[in-house]
Amino acid sequence: QPMGEGPFPAVLVMHENRGLNPYIRDVARRFAVAGFLALAPDGLAPIGGYPGNDDEGRSMQRSLDQAKLRQDMLNSALYLKSHELSSGNLAATGFCWGGGTTNYLATELGEKLQAAAPFYGAAAATERVPNISAALQVHYAENDNWVNELRPEFEEALLASNVTHEMHVYPGTRHGFHNYSTPRYDAAAADLAWERIVGFF
Repeated sequence: QPMGEGPFPAVLVMHENRGLNPYIRDVARRFAVAGFLALAPDGLAPIGGYPGNDDEGRSMQRSLDQAKLRQDMLNSALYLKSHELSSGNLAATGFCWGGGTTNYLATELGEKLQAAAPFYGAAAATERVPNISAALQVHYAENDNWVNELRPEFEEALLASNVTHEMHVYPGTRHGFHNYSTPRYDAAAADLAWERIVGFF
């Protein structure tokens, strides 16, 4: 949480496909420094939490009931929105798996979510896009074939439903470019994306 009494606008931060690693914890910390009440839930909590390394975390996350895991994130969003330090204005962001889950939450939360910024995540289900009330800021890596193949249909659905949105592609980057703990990290792209998302929220 930021310094001061609050209430603060709130941001839910959702991890990649490996649990709440130090990188995602740091993203939540940076949001607090920027003035937001931030919550980064650990999807691996039901089976012991993030194990201390990403490889094991990835295996653990694969073993979970994916519907329950998404429900945990949705419940986390509702908890954060109603938190005593929250202003009630809620945003969500996430990376990789968390990016896809950000899009999912936008379809499920409707007017309860004010803004969402998915990073290189699977698009929302097309038939659910009309339920989106949040403004979206969508971040793509240039070299990320599977995720990017979903973009045209997603963009078309957002336009058809008059969802406020902007989409950014970061030239020369790969999936995961925001994560400084991997070789795919691109400092310039990550800094620009951070500047955009904080301004947008």
